[in-house]
Amino acid sequence: MRLSKQKKKMIVGEYSKHEKDTGSPEVQIAIITERVKYLTGHFNMHVKDHHSRKGLMGLIEKRKKLLKYLRLNDPRRYKATIEKLGLRK
Repeated sequence: MRLSKQKKKMIVGEYSKHEKDTGSPEVQIAIITERVKYLTGHFNMHVKDHHSRKGLMGLIEKRKKLLKYLRLNDPRRYKATIEKLGLRK
């Protein structure tokens, strides 16, 4: 599933540092989180969709690596991102 342009623009606008920021870890993590939320809802209806489940696992791993990078390089930004997205409890 691809995010619509409006939804992606909204996410980028909310998490970007400056006007043309689309590649910072915060933005990438937010976009991946939105896709993960969609796919988890998708699996409630389509339990046997194992191919998409493999893609979901890949997205989760990618997000995990980005979060680790952010945690090691800038703990303040990591904490702010985690709180804003509500990922950890």
